[in-house]
Amino acid sequence: MYPAPEFPPRRPKLFARVPPAAFPAVMGLFGLGLALRRAAEALQFTPALPDLFLGGVSLLWVFCLVAYGAKLARRPSVLLEDLRVLPGRAGINALNLSGMLFAATLVPFSPDAARVILFAFLALHAALALVMIRVLLAAPPEAREVTPVWHLSFVGFIIGAVSAVPLGLTELATWILYGTIPVALGIYAASLVQLVRRVPPAPLRPLLAIHLAPASLFTIVAASLGLGQIALGFLVLAGVIVTALIFAAQWMTVSGFSPLWGAFTFPMAAFCSAMLALGFDITATFALIPAVGFIPFVAFRVMQAWAKGALAAKTNAAEA
Repeated sequence: MYPAPEFPPRRPKLFARVPPAAFPAVMGLFGLGLALRRAAEALQFTPALPDLFLGGVSLLWVFCLVAYGAKLARRPSVLLEDLRVLPGRAGINALNLSGMLFAATLVPFSPDAARVILFAFLALHAALALVMIRVLLAAPPEAREVTPVWHLSFVGFIIGAVSAVPLGLTELATWILYGTIPVALGIYAASLVQLVRRVPPAPLRPLLAIHLAPASLFTIVAASLGLGQIALGFLVLAGVIVTALIFAAQWMTVSGFSPLWGAFTFPMAAFCSAMLALGFDITATFALIPAVGFIPFVAFRVMQAWAKGALAAKTNAAEA
């Protein structure tokens, strides 16, 4: 016998079921703002509008951080439950990595605050990576396979290097760059083998866009460190990946819009920033035009689903 359904339906307490799937879109908005800031500098426009945009995104991120923090405060073990599903893994990593993007946002205004935030979120991400390893070891074999989300967990530290260089922490940025490149290459290789052996389910295909982010970020960091050949090599790799994604766009989106479309947002912005970092200003500007429309559109749809209460159910968010 099944229990009778509750009537009226029980409503979860405030912030008790915050869906991590909302956070990749916020990360994408940060990436767009930082790309627009680079474009303004390259094209000699005022950075006021990108900075204003980044200010609004920062407030949205702080709200998301507080909301998920309230969920954790109710029941800390809910973190492990959220990390058991792919949307949760991607979202929690994105929320944390957005802290490093917030540090990059603050660099021109308050380097000291940016430095503190950078180290805090690097430490948090290291702790999160250890928790992810624990979750993967405890998961059944089919849940341990390599996914693009592994880039967020184990290569995401490279985002910290983006702000480390302008903060004068070049040695830290260099260590992060050379430490994360082999990890990313390993994930690329394993993912390629899996893609050849098995076609991913249609609803999960948008996650493949995450593969564009590491190559783009390596380009940005290597260029800022004066490693031109490495930067150019990874920009070529990013170009190959983005070409493949464009040709596979219909195949990747065949199941229609979903919260996982947030996976498209940050890689798109990071690729634009990578081109700007190597002086391909005109090409990057043309690439930014669709990004300016697409990334806020995805973020709006995802936040709208959160506000209506549908996002948590669609992405199996745990309840505290």
